[in-house]
Amino acid sequence: MELRFTLTDNEIGAEFAKGFGTASLAIRRSPLEKVTQELVSLRVSQLNGCGWCVDIHAKELAAAGEPAVRINLIAAWREATVFTEAEQAALALAEEGTRIADAAPGVSDGTWARVRAHFDDDRIAALVALVAQMNAANRLAVLVHQQGGAYEPGMFG
Repeated sequence: MELRFTLTDNEIGAEFAKGFGTASLAIRRSPLEKVTQELVSLRVSQLNGCGWCVDIHAKELAAAGEPAVRINLIAAWREATVFTEAEQAALALAEEGTRIADAAPGVSDGTWARVRAHFDDDRIAALVALVAQMNAANRLAVLVHQQGGAYEPGMFG
């Protein structure tokens, strides 16, 4: 599979990418814990089959000092003991918010209650925005066949 298209090689794509990147600053600067951001990003990317984004977020977690067991178990987080209750709530929201295209009911009231129990409004806003943005980023990368494997931690600042 070869890269089909480089979005930033033309004016429209570059303008879009700049705006997309600017929107992510609000999430990165939010009080939502960076590890939670990366765990959610990794899980959403796994669900969407985005090799490029899985590569990025797994490597960023490792570079931040996350143990391999947490990175490796993210795909089976419900069957693992290494995630906090808050992280589990965030991962449940991420999964339910990602699988809406699969005719799933969306985010359940139970999951929303778990999220509310662990996060304040600023963190919830960041979490909701992150799930939406990761789904969009995954779709962009999958559409153009951007493959994983070459990312180096910190490439994007």
